[in-house]
Amino acid sequence: MPSASTLVGLDPVFDECSIVAMIFHEKKLPGVFEIHLEPQADARGFFARTWCQKEFQRIGLTTQIAQCSVSFNTQKGTLRGMHYQATPFSETKIIRCTKGAIYDVVVDLRPGSPAFREWAAVVLTASNRSMLYVPEGCAHGFLTLEDETEVFYQISEFFNPELARGVRWDDPAFGISWPDAIEVISDRDRTYTNFES
Repeated sequence: MPSASTLVGLDPVFDECSIVAMIFHEKKLPGVFEIHLEPQADARGFFARTWCQKEFQRIGLTTQIAQCSVSFNTQKGTLRGMHYQATPFSETKIIRCTKGAIYDVVVDLRPGSPAFREWAAVVLTASNRSMLYVPEGCAHGFLTLEDETEVFYQISEFFNPELARGVRWDDPAFGISWPDAIEVISDRDRTYTNFES
C-alpha cells in the first residue's frame, strides 16, 4: 500500500479506467484514503468518475458495496459519530459531501495497527467533491460546517443494529480536535462510555 504522502495515479496508456481516473491520497492512518476526482471539462461542464472497481482493487481496497445512504443535517455544528459496526459484519465506508461542508474524522480502533487510537480528518465539501475511504475497524464521524449539509455514504455491509457501536466524540483516549462548537448531537452519540482497548 502506498505511503501517507503518496498520490496514486493510473497510467492512461495501460488502464482504461484512467481516462477519467481518481487520485488516492493515503492519510496518516493506514488504509484511510482521501480520494480526489479528475474532472474532464468541456463547454458543457465536466464529467468525473466517483467509483471504479478496478481502481479500488489496484491498491487493495474493498470493492463490495451493500448499501448506500444519505444523511441530511439541518444545522451547522451538527455532529454525527463516532460510529462503526462490529465483527463479523465490520464495514468499509466511502463518504462524500454532496451539499454544504463537513469536517470528516476517522479514528483507528484496530489493535494491531501502528496508528491505534490515532485520528485523521479531512474537509469534504460539495465544491471540492472529494471523498474519504474508511476501512474496517475504524470509527467514523463528522461535524457539519454549514447549514443544510448532505452526506452520501457507500457501505460494504448491510446495517446490523445489534452490532452498531460507537466511541465518544470528546473521549480523551483519542483527543480529537474539532474546528467548531458542537451544537446538535444525539443522546446516543453524546453518552458513549470512555473507550477501553
